[in-house]
Amino acid sequence: MTVTHQWTNLFIMRMILKNLFFLAVMLPLAVVGASCSSNTEPHTADGVKIVATTTMLGDIAHNIVGDDGSVVVLLPVGASPHDYQPSSSEVAAIYDADLVLANGLHLEEGLVDVLSAALADGVNVIEVAERVEPVTFGDREPCDNVENASNHESAECDPHVWFDPDRDAATALLIAESLLSVDEDTPWEDRAVAYGKELAEADTQIVALLGRIPPADRLIVTNHDSFGYFAKRYGFEVIGIVIPGGSALSEPSSADLAALVHIIDESGVTAVFTETTEPTELADAIAGEADHAVTIVQLYTGSLGPTGSGADTLIGMLLTNAERIADGLS
Repeated sequence: MTVTHQWTNLFIMRMILKNLFFLAVMLPLAVVGASCSSNTEPHTADGVKIVATTTMLGDIAHNIVGDDGSVVVLLPVGASPHDYQPSSSEVAAIYDADLVLANGLHLEEGLVDVLSAALADGVNVIEVAERVEPVTFGDREPCDNVENASNHESAECDPHVWFDPDRDAATALLIAESLLSVDEDTPWEDRAVAYGKELAEADTQIVALLGRIPPADRLIVTNHDSFGYFAKRYGFEVIGIVIPGGSALSEPSSADLAALVHIIDESGVTAVFTETTEPTELADAIAGEADHAVTIVQLYTGSLGPTGSGADTLIGMLLTNAERIADGLS
């Protein structure tokens, strides 16, 4: 079998596995979702009503809202934000909310039209990524003139801002400021500041966890281009990406994959970091083609982990990822 045929078969297999992977994630969640903290069941019927698209935003919101409102999280735990489609009841929840929190910058590709329509109809929608100093893919330059999810400029901006604790703290303050227009008597800002301190403590722990990796070895290969903010903050270089572009929906060519194998061989990296929300068969094949042992290490990227995973909060997710990266590169 030629290399081209091998990669072509992998593409077909990837599409089949991706669909099976999605069903494997979604079907159990449909049964147990009512007991999860990051689902569409509000914690209380009273107080402010928030809808968050991602589990990461939902967790930040929970830390600020507490018992003074409800937080509905649209994406189930384990679902990728890149290919999620809302139900009619979830669209209704968006229109009924006091505040809708979206990441934006085309992260929630299946929600762009819904969020744009809700915003046009007067729903209080905040797309947080554009407000926390996002940067572009590749050159990591500041994104300018990014206004909303329909702006074509935003397609060049990296939406994965939650991998930077400082930007998470800024997101918490944005949420608190927005809630003041709904309820000015609750100390939202105090809670955001307190959560920001927890994030700063987690940042210190991450630096310590990664401290055992020498600067020369801080080279990472990832499944798709989602770790730019992490790399910039903690002194890493992303030298290779399995799936090109910022979306996990893209497809690499056989030439892309062959080039990545060459990069791995030349650099000597010992791990490829994949995602809990995506199948790993392409990364497995690339690791198998390398001329030295390469481990596949799964990280939490587009979703928090289930209860008990250690990544079921945003802070837990950041710490768990840091520990796995440190283990993978040590």
